[in-house]
Amino acid sequence: MGICISIASSEIHGPSEEVHDENVIIFEGNKVPNVNQKLFSVYSRQGAKGLNQDAASLHKSYGMEDGSFCGVFDGHGRNGHIVSKMVNKHLASLILSQNNAIAKIDTTENSDVSDDNTSSHVDTPESDSTLKFQKWKQAIFSAFKVMDKEVKLQENLDFSCSGTTAVVVIRQGEDLVIANLGDSRAVLGRIHDEELIAIQLTTDLKPGLPCEAERIRSCNGCVYALEEEPNIQRVWLPNEKAPGLAMSRAFGDFLLKDHGVIAIPDISYHTLTPTDQFILLATDGVWDVLSNNEVASIVWTAATEDAAARAVVEGATAAWKKKYPTSKVDDITVVCLFMQKKSQNLSLCL
Repeated sequence: MGICISIASSEIHGPSEEVHDENVIIFEGNKVPNVNQKLFSVYSRQGAKGLNQDAASLHKSYGMEDGSFCGVFDGHGRNGHIVSKMVNKHLASLILSQNNAIAKIDTTENSDVSDDNTSSHVDTPESDSTLKFQKWKQAIFSAFKVMDKEVKLQENLDFSCSGTTAVVVIRQGEDLVIANLGDSRAVLGRIHDEELIAIQLTTDLKPGLPCEAERIRSCNGCVYALEEEPNIQRVWLPNEKAPGLAMSRAFGDFLLKDHGVIAIPDISYHTLTPTDQFILLATDGVWDVLSNNEVASIVWTAATEDAAARAVVEGATAAWKKKYPTSKVDDITVVCLFMQKKSQNLSLCL
């Protein structure tokens, strides 16, 4: 069953009204009077494997008026749906709290230096962006570490072989900070030479990547594919045919945390340009059956920005049935954030 969430007025901190159902949370800092002007969409659809273990969130006015937080989380294992929803609920506020704490410390230290007249320095725009990225990077690392500990501390719940991926994009004006854990993915849609192209912002962190496999094996973990699925590399305990995790980084999965699976995200930075049109985050249920450019094309030809995420989910569902007619369709979740109205540049690519 599909899930489509409407707008609500709220702030991530302070008095707020949370809009959520079981899988999706949206915080809209400034209420939009006309729903047709909404420049984002979120949609999640349960697959054919049981409970929907995906979760997603979008926070407007995050960190600043022109700020946003987008996150997609794909749970796995017996209690994966619990982990994904827990992370979905708390990670955004954890990151912001860590970033605010770092900024407060820096302000205090800079004030002390200024009072002592021991240093005088004016940041250039380039160094200012670099410093801001480093602060967000530190905040994200800290928040991910805290989040994984919080998952582990849950009583009466077994997360030894359950966990979730996480892909997060934080927009602060023209700056993007991207954090990735696992094999969900973030893609940027850009107009180049009057054509829409897709730029992958994250690397799918799977055991088959040489650097990931090397780390896992250095921790006495095993990486190999089963004979019946030769194209899927998995992580196994030494001398045991278990648990067979198909990603190399995740929240949870504590049975493998001493064998190379980590909750440390891969973090990168991107400066938006006027040709950048939208950011899309999606769970691997999309990328297993559609290419980056196919997904970007679906977004661009959707009737409205509000309809884009659902259009991608429906396109991926149809592709699953065609490509894997005997397999169960995976859970599929998409977040799409537009930088500007599509109509401003739509004619360039049609």
